[in-house]
Amino acid sequence: MSLMKLTATTAVIALTATTSFARDNVQVAGSSTVLPYASIVAEAFGDNFDFPAPVVESGGSSAGLKRFCEGVGENTIDIANASRAIRDSEIAACAEAGVTDIIEVRIGYDGIVFASQIDGPAFTAFEPSDIFNALAPMVMVDGALVENPHTKWSDFNADLPDADILAFIPGTKHGTREVFEEKVIAAGCEATGAMEAMIAGGMSEDDAEDACLAVRTDGRSVDIDGDYTETLARIDANTNGIGVFGLAFYENNTDKLKVATMSGVEPTTETIAAGVYPVSRPLYFYIKAAHIGVIPGLQEYANFFISDEVAGPDGPLAAYGLVSDPELAATQQAVMNNVTMN
Repeated sequence: MSLMKLTATTAVIALTATTSFARDNVQVAGSSTVLPYASIVAEAFGDNFDFPAPVVESGGSSAGLKRFCEGVGENTIDIANASRAIRDSEIAACAEAGVTDIIEVRIGYDGIVFASQIDGPAFTAFEPSDIFNALAPMVMVDGALVENPHTKWSDFNADLPDADILAFIPGTKHGTREVFEEKVIAAGCEATGAMEAMIAGGMSEDDAEDACLAVRTDGRSVDIDGDYTETLARIDANTNGIGVFGLAFYENNTDKLKVATMSGVEPTTETIAAGVYPVSRPLYFYIKAAHIGVIPGLQEYANFFISDEVAGPDGPLAAYGLVSDPELAATQQAVMNNVTMN
């Protein structure tokens, strides 16, 4: 996908012949959720600017940030895409490797959706407690915390299909997994009383919070370490399977998938923008400030990515499913001024 030629206000002067670098393109890696947005921007950037298109790779938020924190220099990446905020431990790892100035860029918002095969069962009554009851190793049954006996969704919720439980969830290196755990699994653990029962049984609150995030290991919950295309392939091969996707990926595969509701709300750009859909999250990319002015096109790419023409509510990223950030103007100003994280 490419943009029409932009106005002169977003044009850039070509690099002068006085610069010479080991590489002349921006290098980006990280979140599979941010990947399609970054790929759109990279292609449009190459079409509209006198710089080569950036090289954009996936691998997951954690993997991208690990590469980002390997150090400063032309043999390290310039930008890490992430579907979660950078962790304190990652900031510390960056600092140890000499990456001390990091610019955080919030590009907008996305929703985490649950979708199944278009010809499979319809999941239209999900609550976080249902996902917990389906996937947790220990659940509440008749007031007691027991090993999960559930094999079908209807075992614990008669409004759900009488179908075998089989869920394909993001692996632990994906930023989507963290949001899935926090906003769905942990919420379900608390809602069902399982967390309270763990604490009553002698666990500390911290240990109970950790235990709440565990998933069963009997094959009914399957970690997917690849990107959403791998999850889609699993759904294609399993009629009863349900997968976790980003909204944009689902919206571009509605011929293969049908989406579930969560707490009675269907995930759409509108319900996420209104704050009604409960499982949404901000999306980011992180810039290595030391590479600005060294790697050709890095500043221009960052400015272009969050410009109104690209990331605004009428831009191509919104058409692809990104929910535009209402504070985009403040982000634009921070990036232009290279404001780093404190």
